[in-house]
Amino acid sequence: MILAAAEGHEDAGGFHTPSLSDFFPSAIAFGDTIFQIDRIWIIRVVATIVLLTVFIVAARRAKVVPGRFQAAVEYLLDFVRVQIVEEIMGKERAKRYVPMLTTIFFTILAFNLTGVIPGLNLAATSRIGVPLLLALWVFVTYWYAGIQKHGLGGYLKANLFPPGVPWPIYFILTPIELLQILVIRPGSLMVRLVANMVAGHIMLVLCFAATQFFLIDSAGTGLMAFGALTLPAGIFVTLFEVLVGFLQAYIFALLAAVYINMSLEEEH
Repeated sequence: MILAAAEGHEDAGGFHTPSLSDFFPSAIAFGDTIFQIDRIWIIRVVATIVLLTVFIVAARRAKVVPGRFQAAVEYLLDFVRVQIVEEIMGKERAKRYVPMLTTIFFTILAFNLTGVIPGLNLAATSRIGVPLLLALWVFVTYWYAGIQKHGLGGYLKANLFPPGVPWPIYFILTPIELLQILVIRPGSLMVRLVANMVAGHIMLVLCFAATQFFLIDSAGTGLMAFGALTLPAGIFVTLFEVLVGFLQAYIFALLAAVYINMSLEEEH
């Protein structure tokens, strides 16, 4: 894992720090086009195939008395349904949005965890494309839900002109509210996810590249002792990134449920 994480950051000249170029690997095919295939594209495909395989196998082997594998999958499905969607939206309203929010949660979770899997070592959500697509899905959904229930005028009135506010305040409040439903809500979903995955990757590579430098490149020197610090730090950051991967999937799905629910409420 040390070698895989440090790939591209070490050479005979010594230690090199990670950079944003990690997230833009060289093209494998169709370079400089919208169809460009690179390492992160392959990671996304692998993660998608694995995720689909898990659910297909769980569905085909489903039993009345579940085994450990089925029980684990069902636990995660129930967690999303009960602890996220129904907790925010209520049982009746949640039924319509459980499939969407479950898809979002598991997609983000699988894509986040690729950052700590040896051989992949890069979160598929660490580049803006997937988080942007999911944020736009949420954006379109809460606009559609609000307009469908209240009509366009009613939806805009409920969001831009909240009741109980002195009318002069609307000159300040209304532009802020418009910015929120157009930019801040989807932007908060997207930026939070990308920023956490980028920061986590840089921390991982820094720890493991430093470990390789101290234990291998600096073999026989006094610097080897520092490897006793960077290696445990790298293991700790790896475990922490697993936790962050779960938390970011949870937060994204939770906020998506909150935004959709707010669009359906009578008053804000």
